[in-house]
Amino acid sequence: MSAPEPSREAILDFIDAEREAGREVGRREIAKAFGLSGGGKIWLKRLLKDLEEEGETGGDGVDRPVHPRGALPPVLLCEIKGKDRDGDAYGVPLEWNEAEQGVAPRILIERPREFRAKRHAAPAPAFGDQVLLKLTRLKGVEGYAYSGRVLKVMGKGKAQVLGIFRAMPDGSGRLIPIDKKAQGREALIPKGQTGDAQDGDLVSVALRRETRFGPPEAQVKERLGSLKSERAVSLIAIHAHGIPHVFQPATIAEAEAVRPAGTAGREDWRDLSLITIDPADAKDHDDAVHAAPDGDPDNPGGHVVTVAIADVAAYVRPGSALDREALERGNSVYFPDRVVPMLPERISNDLCSLREGEDRPALAVRLILKADGSKKSHSFHRILMRSAAKLSYQQAQAAIDGQGDEKGAAVRDTILMPLWAAYGVAARARDARQPLDLDLPERKLILKADGSVDRWRRRRRWRRPAACWSIAAMTNRRSRKSGRSARCWPRSASSCPRRACCARRCSTASSA
Repeated sequence: MSAPEPSREAILDFIDAEREAGREVGRREIAKAFGLSGGGKIWLKRLLKDLEEEGETGGDGVDRPVHPRGALPPVLLCEIKGKDRDGDAYGVPLEWNEAEQGVAPRILIERPREFRAKRHAAPAPAFGDQVLLKLTRLKGVEGYAYSGRVLKVMGKGKAQVLGIFRAMPDGSGRLIPIDKKAQGREALIPKGQTGDAQDGDLVSVALRRETRFGPPEAQVKERLGSLKSERAVSLIAIHAHGIPHVFQPATIAEAEAVRPAGTAGREDWRDLSLITIDPADAKDHDDAVHAAPDGDPDNPGGHVVTVAIADVAAYVRPGSALDREALERGNSVYFPDRVVPMLPERISNDLCSLREGEDRPALAVRLILKADGSKKSHSFHRILMRSAAKLSYQQAQAAIDGQGDEKGAAVRDTILMPLWAAYGVAARARDARQPLDLDLPERKLILKADGSVDRWRRRRRWRRPAACWSIAAMTNRRSRKSGRSARCWPRSASSCPRRACCARRCSTASSA
């Protein structure tokens, strides 16, 4: 005789309890637990089907294991989204409706126990890959409820498409692609997949399913704003090329916690009149220069040239969140209306910007030049510096020509003219080598407030860049002859100040 039929809530609670205990539960296990037989099993089959249609169980068939409310099935198709603060890869379910199910859960990708080659071993997944995962429930792991073992890498997911969102009366929408090659090939965005997009917004969508007849289905992944905004062009470029533009919370927190570097482990060069010379609209200043006649009687007509760069390694430690994100980005990307920085602004525009009158850590190379422009010797130094002046190209050139403003005139005789003299001897050595010297015109576009082009003008080529880059090129060329790169700190790779500014890891020079 079959037992009385249990309530829906009792069955759902039983499913939850079994799943929490790590046990799979299906129709047979439920019937046995509640003593159902005969007509009771028929009733249970119908009830489970109703619960499945209502989305209460997460099951995909009455003959398959039933999953509790909010739980994931044991095998799931996911997309690799990135790495967490510990460097572990994670993924999210490929099919997930955030409007109905909330934020997609992150699944920790299990590392293979062995790295030996196996005929049937699944290859390591990469960012953007779609993978079939065998899930395991986790307890006590911050940020993760599941881990996943890769069963098969299905391949790269379909690229996200940019377009204009058009809202429909029933709550769904249509995507009008902005790519000219895709004009006329609209996509349908079902109700519940539109996110917070409004009619006329520029959105990024992921194509979900395509059919032989009718438009493909898509899901809004990100709302980028109005197409009428002057920011739209750069936003399109950022998303079309997959440029990382949002820092992880751990990276921001790490940058905000950094404190200014002091003199510990550094030479105090704050009395040396290093200056920065950059474009008038530069937002950061990462290099400074100084030159003076060499007082050594054995080097008549020689010069002492100092080139300093901001010491990023003072704040970006190997393996830190800042280091990992900088390595992923590789470089800063400049647009007419914005900069996508490699490091948070707390680092790039503040602590590692050689601001006038402020103490900053730097790595300096001191070059001793002979009268013919060849290098006599060089040395590297970790220093604490204080920029004596911040000049634009125009200010520096006007001061050298005797037509500068008050600020340029104040440093003309003591700083600019010795630097110009050192450039003169370095330029003679460069001309003797007969390098390729391209003197090409530069054109600058002036944009209106709405982002459209207002006018263009030809920019004058200032001598200051030629001076500094000639010195820097000579430094690098001469240093290579001595067995080390002028761009890398010679002691170790982990202490290189530009380590986080390179897409690759710096290597220790063998002669260091």
